[in-house]
Amino acid sequence: MRINPPLVALSIGAFGIGVTEFAPMGMLPGIASDLGVSIPAAGLLVSAYALGVLLGAPLMTLTTGKIPRRYLLIGLMAIFTLGNLMSALATDYTSLLIARVVTSLNHGAFFGVGSIVAASVVAPDKRAGAVAAMFMGLTLATIGGVPLAAWFGEVLGWRTAFWGITGLGVLAMLALWFALPNVPLPKSDGVLAEIRVLGRGPVLAALALTVIGSSAMFTVFTYIAPILSSETQASTAFITAMLVLYGIGLTLGNVWGGKAADRSVDRTLIVSLSALILVLLAFTVLMRWPLPAAVAILIWGIASFAIVPPLQMRVMEAAKSAPNLASAVNIGAFNLGNAIGAALGGAVINAGLGYPAISLAGAAMAGLGLLMVLGFAWRSRAAVAVA
Repeated sequence: MRINPPLVALSIGAFGIGVTEFAPMGMLPGIASDLGVSIPAAGLLVSAYALGVLLGAPLMTLTTGKIPRRYLLIGLMAIFTLGNLMSALATDYTSLLIARVVTSLNHGAFFGVGSIVAASVVAPDKRAGAVAAMFMGLTLATIGGVPLAAWFGEVLGWRTAFWGITGLGVLAMLALWFALPNVPLPKSDGVLAEIRVLGRGPVLAALALTVIGSSAMFTVFTYIAPILSSETQASTAFITAMLVLYGIGLTLGNVWGGKAADRSVDRTLIVSLSALILVLLAFTVLMRWPLPAAVAILIWGIASFAIVPPLQMRVMEAAKSAPNLASAVNIGAFNLGNAIGAALGGAVINAGLGYPAISLAGAAMAGLGLLMVLGFAWRSRAAVAVA
């Protein structure tokens, strides 16, 4: 795909959001120590952000339907910038928790509206690839932005990292201002029509699959820093390198998932979830040694994000008569999975089952997702045969 300025601008916004979403996962020990809370309590900052996305996605989408897409996306990045400024100024756990919720309110609407805008500026047979191009900013954030934020958090304090993310928000606003065209408002039969679409069986099934697929990833990734520190006896430098490696895996998975989903959404999901199950099962053992852990983390990253473009396309196709709310709610569904995964991982820790058990829990969630995909595919084939 040739360089497309609107897609580049959208990916810059996605990069900023990706950094602020994932950065706390690499700074959990520092945040927990500085604010005097436990690691699972600090992990709830991840859950709070995710639940804020879940609530903010429909709220922002339904209340901004008549705002031109260009100005809406810039405004959403302004909310992002304000929330990160509040995080940088937070003096206690409660204020940081509130700041994370404020930051999250833009997330679902940005990716939901952005996905539709991205798909509208390319040829019809490149739509999944265009969505993947926007999400490329999210995966690149895990390669460069998140490890850098983790390093700043370790060396200069976690508040410094949030100051840097605030600057990213300003840069993203400028990129969107100069590169986004005045995209026409999408056709819509109104708020009630958008809400009714959410009640359709195929749309609900697609959203449920997104929740499960995302939770499989975040059950383990939320606690990657303490896992590597405890089980691999890793240094800060090694943990940072693993965050970069995981981000490289996410980027590779995003590219492959976008291209593969343009050919077959179901096949892409089946292959990716199967690989995710296998690598998370292996990680329960391989996390003890640095080199095998690194290989597992790379494959885990590839499998984790290869599911994102096909999941987003599945929802957009199921709700194509009124895609705006469904597309945004699907981003909320990703983050509901994020919250469930973070809570599940924290529950495993609090139960005293050990860090390897977190990986087993993630594999179980991926297995549930695979069963859902196979069930949906069987039902679709049966419906076609009857017709």
